[in-house]
Amino acid sequence: MKTLESGKRILIMTAVQAEKDAVVRGLRDSSQFDVRIAGVGSAVAAANTATALALADYSLVISAGIGGGFVGQAELGSIVVASEIIAADLGAETAEGFCSVDELGFGSSRVQVESNLVNLVTNALHRAGLSVHTGPILTVSTVTGTSESAVALDKRVPGATAEAMEGYGVAVAAQIHNVPVLELRTISNVVGPRDRAAWKMKEAFEALEAASSILLEVLT
Repeated sequence: MKTLESGKRILIMTAVQAEKDAVVRGLRDSSQFDVRIAGVGSAVAAANTATALALADYSLVISAGIGGGFVGQAELGSIVVASEIIAADLGAETAEGFCSVDELGFGSSRVQVESNLVNLVTNALHRAGLSVHTGPILTVSTVTGTSESAVALDKRVPGATAEAMEGYGVAVAAQIHNVPVLELRTISNVVGPRDRAAWKMKEAFEALEAASSILLEVLT
């Protein structure tokens, strides 16, 4: 693959074991991939990703797992490939509303994903007949649980497609080590009120396994 350095393995970080198991099934024990547990949350994900990158050379880091989909952007059971990875709640509250760390002048809350990599993976998933979307994936410290919070996030990041808890941490670790990064989420629930009865966990894990099998084909 032209966008990745040949001869090096690909590192995939998942938050929990169930996600790792789905990814491993899709990859069919390929020696080209190392799948590791990142932990839940951006901080622990960054630490574990940085540790893995310090111990071996990789051509790509992928944050993969299930997540919530924004209404009208990503339906249940679909796949989202991040065009941008955004720490959506990294900043400060002010009388005028939320102020991002970028606006405060203390750093950046955004990691851009290489467009050629996004297009490569998205097109491959489309060709496989899978439902796939591309857009910003938000990293949050607290999973959204109300309609008001969902609307606020959507307003804060127009076009927000999905939310999860680890992508930004994985992405920052990759940046520090100068390794390309990708985030891929399969949608188990709608971003908003936590209606667990409506969640589609089985479908999301099946989509994660299917998407991983496509990664095996297109990235190696």
